[in-house]
Amino acid sequence: MPASVVLPRLAWGDPAADRHALLLHGLGSSGALMWRFGIALADAGWYAVAVDLRGHGSAPRALDYSIPAYAADAAATVPAHRGAWDLVLGHSLGGAAATLAAADRPDWARRLVLVDPALHLLPADREIVRTSQESSFADPSIEAVRDQHPHWHPQDVELKAIAAQQASRWAVEQTSSQNPDWDVRDAAARLALPTHVIGSDPDVYSLFTGDTAVDVLAANPRITMSVVAGAGHSPHRDRPDATVAVLLGTLS
Repeated sequence: MPASVVLPRLAWGDPAADRHALLLHGLGSSGALMWRFGIALADAGWYAVAVDLRGHGSAPRALDYSIPAYAADAAATVPAHRGAWDLVLGHSLGGAAATLAAADRPDWARRLVLVDPALHLLPADREIVRTSQESSFADPSIEAVRDQHPHWHPQDVELKAIAAQQASRWAVEQTSSQNPDWDVRDAAARLALPTHVIGSDPDVYSLFTGDTAVDVLAANPRITMSVVAGAGHSPHRDRPDATVAVLLGTLS
């Protein structure tokens, strides 16, 4: 793996809890935007740690924004005084990084939950992602986020605007250009730990759907999937209660 950087952390729950979880956000986002998962896990007795990925939030900037670089950072992020994360939860880009890290470092985590993971981006998806990120950087204001997502919780609106203001635009652009063959399906096939995909509704918008989902699920029986009806690419913001219910049900 490429050289890693140290990722800044924020956390929910008691560090002395028996179960520790790592939360990895998506492209153009931040660790703070994983707050719904952090609160839910803490309330269920977990200690949940979210990080800012390289080039995002207050994380170090770098030159390498390949998926292996993001995965190296994730794999180097370990729980204090523990052998492995009891759970790693990754959204979108964070899901791709978690998949590659877990495939290459089997002792890093005991369970994965992937939220509409970006395991394989088709050209049409890449264009949608590029347009969405350009829009976020063009007007990273609370008003613009609220206009685009009027149903989101006010904290999600506020934090999404802050994330767009903090993230390196160059880093986000390089994440696309440095990964011309965005595809970690081989890593997904190598996963040796229980993995559940919380999918978005294809009728709204989903990255993990169609042939990609079929191929990934068929290649590895350890991977299971459920879909949050009515939720787009960020189900924890579009349908938070339903998404949290799926997460807790999966962990139970």
